[in-house]
Amino acid sequence: MSTETAAPGPVTASPGPGPATTGRSRRRTVKRVLGIGALALALAAGGGYLWLSSTATVHNTGNPDCMAVTPTDAPAGAHRQVCSTLADMTAAWGRGDADAYGAVFTEDATCTTYVGTHYQGRRDIAEGHAALFDGFLKGTEPADSYLGIRFYGPRTAIVTTRGEVSRKPPRRLGKIATYTLVRTDRRGRRIAAVQKTRRKGLLEAVSFRLQPATGPATAGG
Repeated sequence: MSTETAAPGPVTASPGPGPATTGRSRRRTVKRVLGIGALALALAAGGGYLWLSSTATVHNTGNPDCMAVTPTDAPAGAHRQVCSTLADMTAAWGRGDADAYGAVFTEDATCTTYVGTHYQGRRDIAEGHAALFDGFLKGTEPADSYLGIRFYGPRTAIVTTRGEVSRKPPRRLGKIATYTLVRTDRRGRRIAAVQKTRRKGLLEAVSFRLQPATGPATAGG
């Protein structure tokens, strides 16, 4: 008994992009090139850099007083607990006290710095900052402005800030931090995670000029 195998039929290439799709793609590319060229000319002209930087002005600067920020859905006394924990963190940094700094974090906390260093656990955070307080960050003081405080149930709070650390009062607050705080007992809260990001004002301005829809609802926020 023989078995016959059908010969494969001709391979048909999938159709490529149509003329309309190709045309739209080319127009988008041309617009981007022209936009980048216009920005380059603006920067080359006198005061171009200052002009572009001014388009990235921060409007949502926050409030330096944590207790003056209106939280959302805060359980009774929780707002003050959160602000107290963050105040303890700031004071410990200002003293260069790494043990006290680590104490405001939970045992399994994470801390990601704006340069991408990722600390895992209270001990790691304290030991890493002990070296920093004795080195790069020696003599620095934190400055913070609070953008928002949100509560999710009785245990969890999210706090966003603008901040900076320096040896003298900073001209601007160039870092964004997001803190997650959890209730550890009836009277206190600790930081379970913090993520810090360095704001790139010039890159932000370029993005907003070329693609305005990428900007936040609070312009330059």
